[in-house]
Amino acid sequence: MIRRVDLRHACSASQVRAHIHHQHGENQVVSGSSGADRRLVLAASRESEAVRQVPQEAGTPVSRLVELPGRGVTRVWECAGPRDAPTLMLIHGVTVTAELNWARVFAPLSRHFRVVAMDLRGHGDGIDAGVRFRLEDCADDVAALAEVLAIRSFVAVGYSMGGMVAQLVCRRHAPMVSGLVLCATARNVLGSPAEKLAALALPAAAAAFWWNPLLQPVSAEILGMALLGPMDDPATARWARAQLRRTPLGTALAAVQAVCEFTSHSWISQVDVPAAVVVTTRDRVVPPGRQRKLAEAIPGASIHEADGDHAVCITAPQVFAQVLLQACWSVTPDLLARPQSAG
Repeated sequence: MIRRVDLRHACSASQVRAHIHHQHGENQVVSGSSGADRRLVLAASRESEAVRQVPQEAGTPVSRLVELPGRGVTRVWECAGPRDAPTLMLIHGVTVTAELNWARVFAPLSRHFRVVAMDLRGHGDGIDAGVRFRLEDCADDVAALAEVLAIRSFVAVGYSMGGMVAQLVCRRHAPMVSGLVLCATARNVLGSPAEKLAALALPAAAAAFWWNPLLQPVSAEILGMALLGPMDDPATARWARAQLRRTPLGTALAAVQAVCEFTSHSWISQVDVPAAVVVTTRDRVVPPGRQRKLAEAIPGASIHEADGDHAVCITAPQVFAQVLLQACWSVTPDLLARPQSAG
C-alpha cells in the first residue's frame, strides 16, 4: 500500500537557514584507530574558507575530519539535535559534496533529529576512491562511520546516487538501519537505448581520465552543473561551482558509471523497515515515474512530493526541507522526533 503525501506549502526561508560554523581545530581527525598517514591526509584535505561557506545562511553544524579504520579519512558534518533524538545519516548525490547537497536543510532537520552527513569517497574531502568507484564501498563507509561515532541505529537518507547507496546500506547493514528515506532516486537509471549507449561509453572515458596525468586535475564542475540544471541565484551558482570543483571529473565519471550499473529490482521488495520516497516532480535527471516505481516496489512505502527539479535541495531548500521532514517523520516511530502538533 502506497501512502501519498503532497506538500506544496513550504515553510518560510528563515526556517531552513543553516550556516557552516568552522570551529578552531575543525580539521582535527577523529579516529577509531591510529594512522601514520593522517597528517598527510589532513594537509591534503584543507580547502579555502570561501569554498566551505554556505552563502547567506545562519546555523551551527560542525565539520570535522573522521578516520574510518582501514578505509581512510573523510569530512563529516554533524548537528547534535535534541537529546535522545533519532539519527539521520544523510548521503549525497554524484559530483556534489555533503555540504552542497545538505547544508541548507541541516537547520530544520536538526530541530528534530541528530544529523550526520559525510563526503562520499572521491567527492570533496572524502576517502580516495582509487581506480574503481563502487557504490558498495560507499555503503560500507557509511556503516563504518556509524561505528566510529557509536551510532547503533539510524535512518538512511539518500539523494540521487545517495539514494542508491542508502538502499545498499539497508541491504548490507540491515541491523543498523531503522528507516529509509529515498530522494530523487530509483531502482535503476537504465531504460532507454540512449541511456544504455551512454553507459557503454563511460568506462573508457573514466579510464582515460585516471591514466592521463594531464586530465586528472580537471574537476566535475561542468558535469555537475549539467546535472543540477540552471540556477537563477548568482550566489548559489558560485557556491555550487566552488563545491563541484572539489571533485575530480575522473571520479565523477566513474561514479556515474557505477550508478548506471546499479539495480535493486531483485531485492528492494525485501526492505522491512519503514520507508519513504521523496519524488522530485519536475526532475529531468531521474524521471518522476521511476521514483514512484521505486516507492511501489517497497512494501508500505509512503510518497512525498517536492515541487522541483533534481537540484531542489540546493535551489529551493525551503520547499525540499518541509517535504523531507514529513518523509523522515513518517519513518520515525520515536515521538521525540515529531513536532507536538503531529504527535
